[in-house]
Amino acid sequence: MNNVIRYELDQDVAVWTLDNPGKSTNTIDQAFLDDLEACIDRLVSEPGTVGAVIISAKALFLAGADLKDMERNSEAMSALAPEEMFEKVFSLSKLLRKLETCGKPVACAINGTAMGGGLEIALASHYRVMADGPGIQVGLPEVQIGLLPAGGGTQRLARMLGIQAALPLLMEGKSLDPATALAAKVVDAVAPANELLDRAKAWVRSAPDFVKPWDKKGFKIPGGAGPMDPRVAGLFVTTNALVHAKTADNLPAPRAILSCLFEGPLLPMDLALRVESKYMTRLMMEGTSTSMIRTLFVNKTRCEKLYRRPSQPPATEYSRIGVLGSGLMGAGIAQVAARAGLEVVLLDMDAAAAERGKASIAARLKAAVDKGRLSADQAERALERITATGDYAALKGAQLVVEAVFENREVKSRVIAAADAALTRDAVLASNTSTLPITGLAGYSKRPANFIGLHFFSPVDRMPLVEVIRGKKTSDATLARALDFIQRLRKTPIVVNDSRGFYTSRFFGSYVNEGIAMVGEGVSPVLIENVARMLGMPVGPLAVQDEVGLDLAVSVTRQTQADLGESWQPGASFPIVEKLSAELGRHGRKSGGGFYDYPEGAPKRLWPGLAQTWAPAQPQPEAAEVRRRLLTVQLIEALKCMQEGVLEDPADGDVGAVFGVGFPAHLGGPFSCIDRLGAERVLRECTELAKRYGERFKAPSLLRRMVRDGVSFYGTRSQAASA
Repeated sequence: MNNVIRYELDQDVAVWTLDNPGKSTNTIDQAFLDDLEACIDRLVSEPGTVGAVIISAKALFLAGADLKDMERNSEAMSALAPEEMFEKVFSLSKLLRKLETCGKPVACAINGTAMGGGLEIALASHYRVMADGPGIQVGLPEVQIGLLPAGGGTQRLARMLGIQAALPLLMEGKSLDPATALAAKVVDAVAPANELLDRAKAWVRSAPDFVKPWDKKGFKIPGGAGPMDPRVAGLFVTTNALVHAKTADNLPAPRAILSCLFEGPLLPMDLALRVESKYMTRLMMEGTSTSMIRTLFVNKTRCEKLYRRPSQPPATEYSRIGVLGSGLMGAGIAQVAARAGLEVVLLDMDAAAAERGKASIAARLKAAVDKGRLSADQAERALERITATGDYAALKGAQLVVEAVFENREVKSRVIAAADAALTRDAVLASNTSTLPITGLAGYSKRPANFIGLHFFSPVDRMPLVEVIRGKKTSDATLARALDFIQRLRKTPIVVNDSRGFYTSRFFGSYVNEGIAMVGEGVSPVLIENVARMLGMPVGPLAVQDEVGLDLAVSVTRQTQADLGESWQPGASFPIVEKLSAELGRHGRKSGGGFYDYPEGAPKRLWPGLAQTWAPAQPQPEAAEVRRRLLTVQLIEALKCMQEGVLEDPADGDVGAVFGVGFPAHLGGPFSCIDRLGAERVLRECTELAKRYGERFKAPSLLRRMVRDGVSFYGTRSQAASA
């Protein structure tokens, strides 16, 4: 054995203790599978041993597969033939079926969180008792990373609970606490942690009937409602339609789970398990899951563990910060900081304005209490930590101050200089700007080495990402302290270098710009917005611009024009936005009309006047062409940011795109998308689109070098990033 599972005898009961000595958590890898099979074989061969109990030596019972290993081995796995992939996928399911039919009772003492394969091992056991402890959960979350539970999870859950009850647990991947798991019949009992092992041993010794119901003659799905029953058949039809509406068929995992739930229960268990593994094999070879695992788990975790943090100075313990500006963004930053336990000075042009900002925070906290997201006591304590003021002297003692005032250079220059004068020498001064270069703003401070960009996203309390922008003079120590602050807020940071618009604003702006440019070409706004959502974007480009404000877009563009002088070139969308805002007075949602109308008491609708202002083209382009433009223009901007050194690592680019601006999660971010499509294909798309629509689709030289050298971002990361 590999010492991943300890096999010990307590008189007539074997205790299998999961305790991988080389990892902080137990995960399923080949060593684990080998030990589990050895434990099963020994149990079967020992005449005096009546059964076994599975328990963990770690706080987390079993986390399932090691996603980092899956991502690292993705290239090798993708090179396997389908038959080879199936055998690898089927290995866990085959072993758990051996456990299930070994001829002796096996109880599972779930003394910590059991997710994915961890819960599937429990389901294959004959009895499950779960510790009644805070934070302990069980679940099958595979759908959230583009996979399905392939250790028999879809088949056992359907046979234990019935298809109707199993379907939402598998399709949504939600976690269950002990009480909920017991009520759902996912576990058989709940007990205090210190009684768990004894309860499990007692059950094994009770000589129970441990043969699973589906291994007995005459078994029927609970409730008697199999896949062909009209009650369940209608549920499949409805769910399939809902999945299509929600995902536009971009995510193959939900459809695969539905297929497992329909086909599997019509078959004997052994054959049903092979069907489940067949669909898992398809998902593994299709590639969506690799991109999702890489970005949603592996790279996001790297960012949250501050992989870009300089080694010095030691971690900063924050206690007091300041926020300049109490509008939507400033109040949002103050709110999350106060919720994280920090004292916050919320400063505005006068005390009254600051108090209005604090009142807006109080309203949001109350709404969170009303929805059960936090207690009234937590909300009250957070609000008590916020001091609203108009006096810069109140910033004394603040370790970090975030400027979050209007996106105007003159306004920012005044508040930065005033705050700078009130801070100690080591304090960090940050700007929440989304477009203005940090190096320029740092010039308003006497300590540019202590100046950095912290670009939060709205709404701050719900959006996980913070884009950390390093100016030309930002010191390593300032970057380190800024990242410590973001970690304290439990946000996900990415680190980029300075440029106008940095990374996320440039990247997302390319999408919005292209959608609006199509309006000027006469492409139907309905087609633009619907194709954007079919691509997987959360909101269409026209709706996004209305939310941001067309007048703000004009103001930012004019600021850019003033900064760049004769070198300024207007984007393809600017004439359309300027006409709507400056000439027609349509500034977006806030004015009651932009690309959309916003009738009171009714849903928004596209403004009919768009067709009169920009005549519809005949014929209209195919949806596939609109999709190519919206996707490719974003890939090009990401490549430019990498080429120019704004980005240094594709991980930052992918995490920033998905968690900051809603780039489709199933594509894994622009760099994962380029790797999956292949640089050659992306280059062909750029070349064809540039011929039709102009220079903005011209392939960056980085892409051409990648094709020439045969490199990718993640297969040979260092070569691609420096190509």
